Amino acid sequence: MKKKLQGHSYMIFLITILVVLIMVLSIASPFFLSWKNCRNILNQSAIYLVLSVGMTFVICMGEIDLSVGAIIGFSGMIMGMLCVAGVPSLAAALLGLAVSALIGVVNGALVAYGKISSFIVTLASMTVLRGVILVWTNSKPIYGFSDIFTFLGSGKIGPINVPIVLSLLIAVIGAVILHKTVLGNYCLFCGTSALALNRSGVDVKKLKIVIYAICGLCAGIAGMIVTARLNSAEPLAGQGYEMDAIAAAVLGGTSMQGGKGNVAGTVVACLILNILKNGLVLLSVSSHYQEVLTGVILVIAVLISESNRRKRSEV
Repeated sequence: MKKKLQGHSYMIFLITILVVLIMVLSIASPFFLSWKNCRNILNQSAIYLVLSVGMTFVICMGEIDLSVGAIIGFSGMIMGMLCVAGVPSLAAALLGLAVSALIGVVNGALVAYGKISSFIVTLASMTVLRGVILVWTNSKPIYGFSDIFTFLGSGKIGPINVPIVLSLLIAVIGAVILHKTVLGNYCLFCGTSALALNRSGVDVKKLKIVIYAICGLCAGIAGMIVTARLNSAEPLAGQGYEMDAIAAAVLGGTSMQGGKGNVAGTVVACLILNILKNGLVLLSVSSHYQEVLTGVILVIAVLISESNRRKRSEV
């Protein structure tokens, strides 16, 4: 009960930050609350939200995935090459997503069966994928997408953009899986004590592969949205996005030590991060400070996570 109250109080804390931030920026810039700007914020948040949901699962398990940004670029490249080769848009998108999930499976297998640090595995995966992208594309973007494909990035369902609908759908599915299913319980328990979970009869190695596959799939969906929105597969697409995903997950209440996570918190944290970045742009602050801001927020989020972990251990 006490842990639930702590979780609710932190969620209230995040929502309070979000509301205060909106109030401050609406005063600082009259354009901030315009429909056009709000739509831009939601569209940009959609990409990070999809990515952060997958990252939430991995961190809940006590692991990390630094390759998600590279998977965005790689999945976009796969979809682009297939579309240019004449493959139907839907088939190209599905194959790109399948490849993304497969990359997650490989990452998970190396972590689980190779017993290698997830930091090292996914860092190496990120480097390899970026290299392959640059070699295969000759560092040039790929064009030639159909209107059906670009609809996924810039189309609308009623007044709402498709990426927003997709991201909310994935967030809801992610929340249900993490908090209402056996898989989610196993994921959280693995972060608390993988050894105890393994002794209870659960194959922790296969669990890690499944969770990394989910993370890879989420990165692939984010890559699909980015590529469809730009109407081109950019070689450097997704670069640095992994840090934003980690920051959103941890700021949202997911413990870096594993065993605790909250998809709803991740949603609010994504909004906070993207509203901050948008506010800096409106106030004509250099884009370089956005990277500084992300780093500072990540450090603060980790400190909060560690503080909460210590409080839980004292209970």
